[in-house]
Amino acid sequence: MFGWIGLKMGLPLWWSYRLNTRLKADVEHIFEGIAQTRVDTLIEWTTEYWGHLDRLLGHLQSLQTTASLSDGVDAVRWERLFSATHARASSFSEIFMLDKEGTVKYSTYPAHLGTTYNQGSIISAGLLYSREGQGSKCLFGPYGDPLTLSIGPSTSSFHDKMTLLFIVPIMENGQYRGALCGRVPNDVIGDLIQRESGHVYPDSGDNYIFMAQPKLNNHIEPGVALSRSRFEDRTFTHGENLKDGVRTDWGTVSIKEHTELEIMFTDPATNKLHPGVAGTIKNGSNLFVEFPGYSDYRHIPVIGKGVTFKLPNCPDVWGMMCEGDLEEVYRRRGLGWRMLRLHLPLLLGSSLLLSASVFGLMQQEVSQLLTALSVGSLSVVFGLIIARVLQHKGTHRHIERLDQINRFIRINAEGKGDLTQRLIPSEFDNDESQELAKWINNMIDSLEGIMLQVKQAASDVQSNQQLLDQSTDNSVGSTERVSNRINDMIRSIRSQLKDIDLAKDVVDEMQITLRQLESKASKQIGVAQNEVERIGDKMTQISSKVAETNKTIITFMDTTKQIQSVLQVIDEISTRTNLLALNASIEAVRVGEHGRGFTVVAGEIRKLADLTRKSTEEIHDTVDQIYINAQEAISSMEQGTVVVEEGTQLVAATTVILNEANAEDSLKTQVVDDVVILMEKIANVSKDNRKISSEVESRVKELLTEILNSRRTSNQVVAITDFLQQLVNQFQLTDSRKR
Repeated sequence: MFGWIGLKMGLPLWWSYRLNTRLKADVEHIFEGIAQTRVDTLIEWTTEYWGHLDRLLGHLQSLQTTASLSDGVDAVRWERLFSATHARASSFSEIFMLDKEGTVKYSTYPAHLGTTYNQGSIISAGLLYSREGQGSKCLFGPYGDPLTLSIGPSTSSFHDKMTLLFIVPIMENGQYRGALCGRVPNDVIGDLIQRESGHVYPDSGDNYIFMAQPKLNNHIEPGVALSRSRFEDRTFTHGENLKDGVRTDWGTVSIKEHTELEIMFTDPATNKLHPGVAGTIKNGSNLFVEFPGYSDYRHIPVIGKGVTFKLPNCPDVWGMMCEGDLEEVYRRRGLGWRMLRLHLPLLLGSSLLLSASVFGLMQQEVSQLLTALSVGSLSVVFGLIIARVLQHKGTHRHIERLDQINRFIRINAEGKGDLTQRLIPSEFDNDESQELAKWINNMIDSLEGIMLQVKQAASDVQSNQQLLDQSTDNSVGSTERVSNRINDMIRSIRSQLKDIDLAKDVVDEMQITLRQLESKASKQIGVAQNEVERIGDKMTQISSKVAETNKTIITFMDTTKQIQSVLQVIDEISTRTNLLALNASIEAVRVGEHGRGFTVVAGEIRKLADLTRKSTEEIHDTVDQIYINAQEAISSMEQGTVVVEEGTQLVAATTVILNEANAEDSLKTQVVDDVVILMEKIANVSKDNRKISSEVESRVKELLTEILNSRRTSNQVVAITDFLQQLVNQFQLTDSRKR
């Protein structure tokens, strides 16, 4: 029945559980709510801090519009952006940037500048995951980093070297260029899940995180602690702690520096993962609130809820246990049981006294009237005594506790309460009033946390509002300048549109004129082509006649040569005739008187021969002159033939030129038509530009109006933020407590 806890420890626990069995459903709901709330808190916190880094990276990239983030640092602007983000994201103890070689290029902690994280460094696994994941973010850790201890705490009052690192890779054109990182002391997540002042089970309840399924941090075994335990420091417990050592019958459970990575949640009796952690890892969820519970790493009975979850961009699966000691959870004794324990002795005692008194009177043989009066008086006295005791020990005590709760609630219900105050559960009896005090503390703790967040949010809104006001003022000035520029541009466009309209009209007129010229030129080219053709024909005829004349002259020269041959014969005949006449004269003289007549004839023949000779010489000279002239004529005709051929070539070239001129006129016509079409398109575009320019002008005016409205709205937001700050300031808050 009592299982592993034994009779001595098990019997009182069993009795407590039996007395509060009706509370089992409430206890289940409590642990389910605690677990879900803590998981939601972790996820919301992680998402919020990714958002801080994303916005910072966006601002940095907007500053480097023409260069890579790794090319240079705008120190003044970077300082302003990093400081603003660091102020809003208070859980970061440091924000820094790495270049692609892993060297710290910028940091809110100047001593960190220049440090290089090479392969094998403490964060190389996270950087490699982001680099090889093509831009995947990585929540890396927890891991031990002495620099975290040197930098100091952020929002947690507890601090050691254990670290969580947010890594946002910087990608440009698909290439890894570095990383933007945020350092968080790991104790921050311990504070997020513990919420000490609002803990429902302050003596034992512990919420802790452990590794469930390692993906990136494969060196961490399932069941190893990833967050600080409440039992790590004396501040968190009324009993033993892990720093001094928690003693069990199977040895002492202790840590050297910190819970994270040093302790595995095993049952010391079996040295195996205790059932809560093992069941959570196996099933993904575990809820057990019944007797006898299960053994934890202290080997005492605990109950609670276990869940597994993944934080945004964390490769590993984590688990969380929300536990309470079985003894504390079920130690409560209800008012009904307390009043019953008070009534029974009083009623039993009064009954015994009254019975003894009646019996004594009867033994003394007192009259019935006196006996009745005595019994009645004793009943009244005993009744008054019982009423007084019940009022003092029961009602009055509970009324005092209710008055105490009432005063506490009334102070905060008036809207100007002190949210730093808490009820002290130990001042209440172990009944419903103590439970009520615990839950009121939990509610006030949650309310204070919310109000602190509202205050921080209002402060952020106020600071951002100031930046928005500056940006709005700059936007108004820029918009006005842009509006003036656009107006100038629109005026220029409209002037250009007028020029385009005029150009279109000129092109239309040019088209008409060119077409008229084209028509006239086409006619003139046609006439010229006809004349050239006629000239070509004539040149052909001339060439033919020149050829014929050339042939005739050559024939004539041949005849002249023949004449020269004939003249040469005649000359020879004349010479011979002259010789014959001379011989005849000689013979006639020798004959004497008989030859006188023949002498006369011979003399005449000789004269005729001389005359023939002279005529032949003259003809010979004339023929030579004719031959010379014929040669000159042939030379001239040859030159004329060349000229005629050149003229024919010129006529052919002229024909080609005229044809090309005609074709070029067609091309010019086509070009003019194309220009006209283009001008028509330009005119259409100009109409569209005119319409668009008017729309742009109206849009700029609307933008300017909207910006002015934004400024007015911004002023309203400022007023609302101030009012919100006034409302929050009505409550007293623990300013040092930050989420």
